[in-house]
Amino acid sequence: MTFKLIVLGTSLGGFSALKKVLKSIPEDIGVPIAIAQHRHPDSSDTTLRDFLQQETALSVREVEDKDKIQPGYAYLTPADYHLLVEAGHFALSVDEPVCYARPSIDVLFESAADVYREQVIGVILTGANADGSQGLKTIQARGGVTIVQEPSTAECGVMPQAAINAVARVDWILPLERIAAVLAILCDSIGK
Repeated sequence: MTFKLIVLGTSLGGFSALKKVLKSIPEDIGVPIAIAQHRHPDSSDTTLRDFLQQETALSVREVEDKDKIQPGYAYLTPADYHLLVEAGHFALSVDEPVCYARPSIDVLFESAADVYREQVIGVILTGANADGSQGLKTIQARGGVTIVQEPSTAECGVMPQAAINAVARVDWILPLERIAAVLAILCDSIGK
């Protein structure tokens, strides 16, 4: 299977979780990553980007409307925008919050599933609400791969547990430190 996109969602505790996952993802993974991290609407976009860039060989970029989706990048959803996936590029929206959040993980995941169907991998990490559960369910329904952080290894296990409860059968429930390795295997980047 050739994957076109990895979508990753997180909230409370997400900075540390993203740092650990991105640090272990190989530079040659060959599949772009789109990240929805809940954060305050007024938060500085460059702070998160700069923080994560120190931890990964991937190029970390804040999404701008109509950015082309390319391998070698970890794309961050800007504060106070929803990130939507369209064929080959991203779009930004200021529609109403979903699950009290903008950016919404559900919005990102559902749009990615609609465009890339079985060629998308959805990953839910630590967080304090159920955002992402319906999006992960949509990814599974379209034939994509689902990964959830083992709730007991999360700073806040509410979001991962909600995703596990919503999805009929999550493909992988993993401790945080194993997620990058499984992504690398799924994307065939080991041994390139």
